[in-house]
Amino acid sequence: MFATISDQSKRTAAKTLALVGLLLGTLPATFGQITPAPSSGAPSAPSSSGIPSQLPAGTRLPNGIPTPSQSQQGRTSQQGANTNPNQRAGQVQQGNTGTRQTTGANGQATQGQTGQTGRNGQATQTGQNGQTGQAGVDANGNPTEATAEGNNEPNINTQISEQGYNDLSPEEALRARERAALRRKLFGYELFNNPDLATTFQPNLNIATPVSYVLGTGDQLNINIYGFSQDAIRQTVTPEGNIYLPSGIGPVHVSGLTVEAAKARITERLSKIYVGLKNSSYGPRNTYLEVTLGGIRTIRVSVLGEAIKPGTYSVSSLSSAMNVIYASGGPSDLGSFRNVQVIRNNRVVATIDLYDLLLTGVLRNNVRLQDNDNIRIPGYVSHVELQGNTRRNNIFEMLPGETMERLLFYGGGFSATAYKSRVKVTRLTNRELKVIDVLADQFKSFAMQDGDIARVEQLLDRFENQVTIAGAVYRAGTYSLDQNKTLKELVASAEGVRGEALLGRVNILRIREDMSSENITVDLGKILAGTEPDLPLQREDVVNVTSKFDLAEYGTVSIEGEVNRPGQLGYQSNMTLEDAFLQVGGLRESAAAAQVEVVRRKKDVDPNSANAQIADVFRFSIDRNLELANDNKFFLQPYDQVIVRRSPNYQVQTFAQVEGEVILPGSYPIKTKDQKVSDLVLMAGGLTPQAYVQGATLIRTVKLSPEELAQRQRSVTELSDDNRKTAVNIEAVEPNKQESIGIDLKRILARPGSTEDILLQEGDLLRIPKQLETVRIQGEVLLPTTVKFRGGQTFQDYISQAGGFTEQSQRKRAFIVYANGSVDRTRRFMFFNIYPRVEPGAEVIVPQRRTNPLTPQQIIGSATGIATGLMGLISAVLAFRLLQP
Repeated sequence: MFATISDQSKRTAAKTLALVGLLLGTLPATFGQITPAPSSGAPSAPSSSGIPSQLPAGTRLPNGIPTPSQSQQGRTSQQGANTNPNQRAGQVQQGNTGTRQTTGANGQATQGQTGQTGRNGQATQTGQNGQTGQAGVDANGNPTEATAEGNNEPNINTQISEQGYNDLSPEEALRARERAALRRKLFGYELFNNPDLATTFQPNLNIATPVSYVLGTGDQLNINIYGFSQDAIRQTVTPEGNIYLPSGIGPVHVSGLTVEAAKARITERLSKIYVGLKNSSYGPRNTYLEVTLGGIRTIRVSVLGEAIKPGTYSVSSLSSAMNVIYASGGPSDLGSFRNVQVIRNNRVVATIDLYDLLLTGVLRNNVRLQDNDNIRIPGYVSHVELQGNTRRNNIFEMLPGETMERLLFYGGGFSATAYKSRVKVTRLTNRELKVIDVLADQFKSFAMQDGDIARVEQLLDRFENQVTIAGAVYRAGTYSLDQNKTLKELVASAEGVRGEALLGRVNILRIREDMSSENITVDLGKILAGTEPDLPLQREDVVNVTSKFDLAEYGTVSIEGEVNRPGQLGYQSNMTLEDAFLQVGGLRESAAAAQVEVVRRKKDVDPNSANAQIADVFRFSIDRNLELANDNKFFLQPYDQVIVRRSPNYQVQTFAQVEGEVILPGSYPIKTKDQKVSDLVLMAGGLTPQAYVQGATLIRTVKLSPEELAQRQRSVTELSDDNRKTAVNIEAVEPNKQESIGIDLKRILARPGSTEDILLQEGDLLRIPKQLETVRIQGEVLLPTTVKFRGGQTFQDYISQAGGFTEQSQRKRAFIVYANGSVDRTRRFMFFNIYPRVEPGAEVIVPQRRTNPLTPQQIIGSATGIATGLMGLISAVLAFRLLQP
């Protein structure tokens, strides 16, 4: 992706690369200085057949891949300055399979989308403002980059545009999805595709100089001389492999030497100037020399074969093989995780098994790379899929000869619910599939083959040694059949039977071999006594010890009336009447203690008797200490019903209220049952001079039961439906509604105790207003209003003050609501309306006339009647004329 950074600007380049790595989102990490290099003249990548890349020019490979001399069109042409990252105007890489263009400014490399057009497979990457575009996905559905040189052979990781599979044919898209799904199942896939591991495989550049480090061109050496003589020398290894020491010493060849060997050679050459570096005739050694690395060179490493992103990479000389493998995306779905080869000078110097890192965390043969090393990822030899109840379900790569035991180790072993005695293997034959049952003793010897699918099944959802006991035992539950082989042993493990156990009939539910149920009944009492043989139990047996209470009907005693907590009590033996009263909290204050009744049903009634007695009634007198008057105990029986009646003389204090124009308004008790309205006014101190007696109103709360409420609602609805000539607004019926009762307080006070003086009830409110001086006119008048009362004015006078009647006025049904709540209506005498008189505080209401539209049948009937009458009249006239002479 980036060009090699020159020695003069490595620190600046490192910072720039770190910034670019944050801006770009496509690579897992920046890996220090690991960057794919578009090298010109690099050897072409060999196929996975194992042919080394260092071959004479013009040699034809066995698989038809041309050598570098035959693939000049596939090489990379670079345009731009590589010496300074701030001067990289652009780079162009062109090959037979596609063209990739990367543009950037001020050292910021950018990538855009990779498009795929036409058969020539040209792909272009562009970017704006330093943002990284998605390079595309390969045939496996994984993100890819065009980092390798041009190649005449198509690669399985051919880039696809960012639109996904839209640019592919249906067959190609389907295959790409299958390859992507297959790769996600491969064991080790997450190691190279997990963003959280992006910084895991970066080379460490902040380490001490390794003594085994092999120097090469571009390495910067820091030679520090201290002691009797002091000096500091900075030299860079030239392309010829030399460093040049001062004072005419000349070149010293260090390329290919380790740091330790180079130190010895430099010490030998500098001892001619600094004699204190060695013991000599001039004296003992008094000067010392240290050689360290001041700058790390960049080397070129090629990744070949079945990698996600094969190509040539420019990396730090401290990088190991694993650093470059991770940078290349790891093995593809066709690559091997078990046989990654590091090739140096046309021979394999190390073979890496990535499973060592994945499974044990120890990576062997992770050698430090050198310039022009090749990392070859060959194709896999055998893939085996592990399914079912194991800790890891993946596709694993198996080496020749590896067995089922090794496969289970790769899968992390069995899960807790796995059936460990057998593994089912589905194997491919030359013609079809076959299933192999691999038993546990064959795990170490059964060799796996390519394409095998091993499935570990789950344990059966059943118990091999469980028995259950339930019912009237002290510790019901499940037990082991191994320690409870017989019924007697199981009962002993359950700590015996309880006292209410029905020992004569103990049921055992058993499942037969054909899965049908069987009921076995035994006499547990005789088995425990030893008079009958013990019963052997079987797996999944359920022993049910029945309690005698399960067969009994639980009786109750009902207590109603004036007790604190009326309700039903569970019957208990020897329960007396006093005990029952104690359980319900005793008697209320309103209870008639001398009228306690117990109603008891009779069980044996003669069905043939017409007047047979079906219940007995017992009467008792009980005091407040819950003791019977005759000191005898009365024992209750199941289903007895106790009734405590209310005392006839008990009455809760009630009050009536008076407000308005009285001397002492307030609430007053109702002392006697015959207390009347006049008595309430008398207790309130009488009326004030401003009291308007004719407007006094008695307000009473009407309480209706649900049945009365429903009946009244039906009646009001029926009456309102029948009244079709006049519109009447009827208020909704409410269960607790305050209603105004029209009284004539003037007559009541004139004749106390008369028929006008009504009895008071609890919650009554007597409201006496001040002298009223207005009259309110409402309903079908032109201007509903409130006017001043004037003596001598009639009903029509007040209607005139409201503008008069409207066309919809129902005059003959007008009425007045007086201040005391009473109502008076308009009466009819012959053709005249007799209107009620108007008093102060009255409200005049004129209803609206309601017209009902004629139905089609009524219109037809009326028209028919009129036509018939006309025809009859015409016929009579014609007949009369005919009769005239």
